[in-house]
Amino acid sequence: MAEKLIDLVREELEQGADPRVAAMAAGIAALHPGAARAVLFYGSGLRQGAREGAVLDFYLIVSDYRDAYRGLWLPLANTLLPPNVFPFAHGGLIAKYAVLSEADFAWLNGPEAGDVSVWARFAQPARLAWAADEDAREAAVAAVARAAPTLLGYAMPMAEPGAAPLDIWRRGLRLTYASELRAERGGQPDAIVDADPDRYARFAAAGMPTPSPGAARAWRRFRRRGKLLSLLRLAKAATTYAGGADYLAWKINRHAGTRIEVRPWQRRWPILGALILLPRLWRRGAIR
Repeated sequence: MAEKLIDLVREELEQGADPRVAAMAAGIAALHPGAARAVLFYGSGLRQGAREGAVLDFYLIVSDYRDAYRGLWLPLANTLLPPNVFPFAHGGLIAKYAVLSEADFAWLNGPEAGDVSVWARFAQPARLAWAADEDAREAAVAAVARAAPTLLGYAMPMAEPGAAPLDIWRRGLRLTYASELRAERGGQPDAIVDADPDRYARFAAAGMPTPSPGAARAWRRFRRRGKLLSLLRLAKAATTYAGGADYLAWKINRHAGTRIEVRPWQRRWPILGALILLPRLWRRGAIR
């Protein structure tokens, strides 16, 4: 991997985070003592700033799922259908954090991953808000540095011949959004690139890979698999995420302009509620 790309990723990850975000990251790590290796901050909270009422997004990277939890169910769930997702609140801010092992985080940022969920996010800006030690810091840098080349490699064959790097980025992000259940409007991928075009141009210049063979077939597979995995992960989150049905409704209402109300029975049986609600929203176009 190009050393210049590694340096760009390290520089971006190590940019200072909001002190409240750093405090949240340390609090998340403290929930999994002995297993926590790194906490990364990403998403709309990073782009728009931490503010009350917003749900911030973190990834907790752990050494091993068995060391991260007590009991048998959570390590098994994290192994079979990563990641597990949990709510967190600290200092007047609320967040959700996803848990991956160091091995899974590295694998899911690369072209061998079976879906887009991790490399699509970490091809975008992120911050390393907490790290256990220097080895954990370098492992996080190396894993994140795989994400942008993965996205660009799959996106290049799908863009117009001779497309400019920023157009390849836009095309790639549009395809990733189409490969998951997303509540955001269709213009969000372009807005992400257009908000910081210099950043995306630098990353393309440092890490433009060889186009991935069979990209069209791969994107069809990502789309089929990604929609199913999104549904399964949301249903699984109902077993780990307190108030998950209310959060899901809030997120969709916020992004899609709908007025979904969660019924009492959906709170009592959140997995069934999610499995019934999500296909209806998908057909109506509230989520894509």
